[in-house]
Amino acid sequence: MIRTALTLTALLLYAATATSAQTLRYEAPDDWDEQPSTSPMRVTEFRLPRVAGDAEDVELVVFYFGGGGGSVEANLERWVSQMEQPDGRSSFEVASTTGFDADGLAVTVLDVPGTYVAAVRPGSASRLNKTDFRLLAAVVETPAGPYFFKLTGPARSVARWDNAFAAFLRTVAVE
Repeated sequence: MIRTALTLTALLLYAATATSAQTLRYEAPDDWDEQPSTSPMRVTEFRLPRVAGDAEDVELVVFYFGGGGGSVEANLERWVSQMEQPDGRSSFEVASTTGFDADGLAVTVLDVPGTYVAAVRPGSASRLNKTDFRLLAAVVETPAGPYFFKLTGPARSVARWDNAFAAFLRTVAVE
């Protein structure tokens, strides 16, 4: 199903503020449950059904920070640091990245398994501790700034959706 999300981008031009609209277009599988956004920074959110035996569904959140949000490399490093390895190795040793072009947009994808230890919410000192998880994340670079895609969940459930996530990213376009 083709879906769109409207993103308002504030642009600073010669010290004057102007607003332009950019539409993010994507094609998500029908069995991905699109959720109401819980934050102005969240363009959209999806729940992807878990596999039998997993305790929770997979979550996919698409973020846009009005052209900010840091470099591709800074975000990859931040996401990798949200995972720990049960054997004590650095998550940087097990993380992998790939890149491709989607409708003329550069896409960088990160894949890292482990224990998910991200902050419970931004700025919180409390951390999650979700073992046997997997994080797939992507940065899609657009003329109006990057979009950030973060998919997290139990490793087996994420494995069910990893090919669909890659296909989803290949449908991303802006208008």
